[in-house]
Amino acid sequence: MATCRIPLVLLACGSFNPITNQHMRLFELARDHMHRTGQYQVVGGIVSPVSDGYGKQGLVLAQHRVAMAKLALQSSDWVTVDEWESRQPDWTETAVTMRYHYGQILQKYKKTTGTLMDSNGNTTFISSPSPQLKLLCGADFLDTFKTPGLWLDEHVEEVAGRFGLVCVSRGGLQPELAVHESDTLSRHQQNIFLVREWVRNETSATEVRRALRRGASVKYLIPDSVIEYIHQHNLYTEDSERRNKGTVLRPLAKQAQKPVNSLDD
Repeated sequence: MATCRIPLVLLACGSFNPITNQHMRLFELARDHMHRTGQYQVVGGIVSPVSDGYGKQGLVLAQHRVAMAKLALQSSDWVTVDEWESRQPDWTETAVTMRYHYGQILQKYKKTTGTLMDSNGNTTFISSPSPQLKLLCGADFLDTFKTPGLWLDEHVEEVAGRFGLVCVSRGGLQPELAVHESDTLSRHQQNIFLVREWVRNETSATEVRRALRRGASVKYLIPDSVIEYIHQHNLYTEDSERRNKGTVLRPLAKQAQKPVNSLDD
C-alpha cells in the first residue's frame, strides 16, 4: 500500500513591498521540491504581509501591499493572501504568526477519519496524516537568525523545530553555511529543506522600488496588474521612501524592551 503523503502548507512572511515575480516563484520551486521528497503533498500556500508596525523605511501601507499581493496571485490556484498579520496593531513575531496559521490549518484540514468495510461487514477506521506548516523563505532569511536582538532563542527553536523551513537559494548565498554555523538550526537540519534555484532570478523589491522612484520600467519584474495599481495610487515615490526614516525596526525595539531572562512572547 502506498504511504500517505503529509499535507503541507507553505507560509511566506515578509514586507512584500511590493510583491514581485520572484516572491511568487519561491512557492512553485518549493512545492516541486517538497513533492520530490515523496513525503509531502503541498495543499496550499499563504502570503502574509507584515503589519505597518514593522517600521521599515519605505514600507507603504499594509492595505496597499495586501491589495497588490492579491492582484499578483489572481492566477494562482493554490497560493492565497492572508490579512491577519497585516491587520495587527503591532509587529508580530514570525513564531506567533505561525502558531496562528497552524491553528487555522488544523481547523480547516482536521485529521480526517473515515471507515472501510470489508466483505464480512467489519468496519476499520482509517485516518490521514495531520497537516504540517512550514515557513517558506529565501536563503538570506537564515542569516537573520544571527542578527543580535532580532530573534528570541526560543522562537528560533520553535520555527525550526516545531514547524520547519523550506529555504530557496538566492544569488551567491550559502544557506548550508548558515545552518552549519547555528547550533539550533544544525540540531533541526532534518526539518530544514534547502531548495536550489537553478534558473537564477535576482529580482528584489528594493531594486523594484528604486526603479519606480526613478521612473524606470519594471515590466516583467512584477505583474502588470501590480504596476497598474502602483501608478493608480502613486506608490513608491521619493516621499514614500522616507516613510519610517530614522525609526528603529520594530523587532529590535520590541526585543530590547524584554527583560533579559524573559521567555514571554
